[in-house]
Amino acid sequence: MNIQNNISLRAYNTFHMDVRAEHFASFDSTDELLSLLQMPIITQQPLLILGGGSNVLFTRDVAGSVLKNNIKGIEKVDEDDQYYFIKAGAGENWHSFVMYCVEQGYAGIENLALIPGSVGASPMQNIGAYGVEIKDVFHSLEAIHIKDGHSSIFTANDCEFGYRESVFKNKYKKTYVIASVTYRLAKKPSFVISYGAIEQQLEKMQVKELSLHSVAQAVMAIRQSKLPDPLVLGNAGSFFKNPTIPAEQYHSLKENFSSLVAYEQPNSQFKLAAGWLIEQCGWKGFRKGDAGCHSQQALVLVNHGKATGAQIYQLSEEIIQSVTSKFGVVLEREVNIY
Repeated sequence: MNIQNNISLRAYNTFHMDVRAEHFASFDSTDELLSLLQMPIITQQPLLILGGGSNVLFTRDVAGSVLKNNIKGIEKVDEDDQYYFIKAGAGENWHSFVMYCVEQGYAGIENLALIPGSVGASPMQNIGAYGVEIKDVFHSLEAIHIKDGHSSIFTANDCEFGYRESVFKNKYKKTYVIASVTYRLAKKPSFVISYGAIEQQLEKMQVKELSLHSVAQAVMAIRQSKLPDPLVLGNAGSFFKNPTIPAEQYHSLKENFSSLVAYEQPNSQFKLAAGWLIEQCGWKGFRKGDAGCHSQQALVLVNHGKATGAQIYQLSEEIIQSVTSKFGVVLEREVNIY
């Protein structure tokens, strides 16, 4: 819990941006967090809580304090006829937690394997992949109020989950620190394999009988085939959200772009594949200096080594402008910008 000064954050963000924090400390428990939140050096300056650093782009040094959430621990806190209720510390590695649940036979998050980041970010972002979102398996979370130190329990309704959204990204941004998350995981699996290429990958793997492990392995194989490893190539996964548009706008676009990739949503809405839109504008594989767009997935912006956050941000601006110009659709960043 030692407070350090002028610390590089390169090791704490998956874009590998070598920005510096004016003050830095980590906490392994809510008691340590509460102690830090009582220190004037923390409370009287800007404060950033950092999890896995997998959904952030630093464009400059960070004034004030950065506190790294390292709260660990996984436990089964309850069960009923249908579900196990599994509580995990917000500082747990997300993929490691997924694989732990797979091995224990806790079903529901196997489709979310290999997503970078921490457990605490999962409800904040309402992370999702291959037909599954956190809101589908979420039970509750414990969060600490930054100003008064009080602990609160948030249910799914309290979190107001949306597409890659929750109250912790907007209404309560910089208000709470998520300490732990409890998931409602099924005793009897209900496999979701129709999304993306999961069925084809399972066939390729010659899987005869579905299991949590085989589905997780298929998802991992797909992700590894088209997404860069942050340890090798700096990135934060999908940089943009898939935009949702009204049916009328979708049909108009479909007339002009017959190969438009979209998925029908409730309330006469269509979700467009942002990666397809970006690729049609010629960005896939683009590189300027060390800032680029991944060669296998246009939705992922990458740092080839020495790109600055400002350069990555500028590239995202140019992509947004070109997609708006070509399709009349405004992309929204999924990554948090600092």
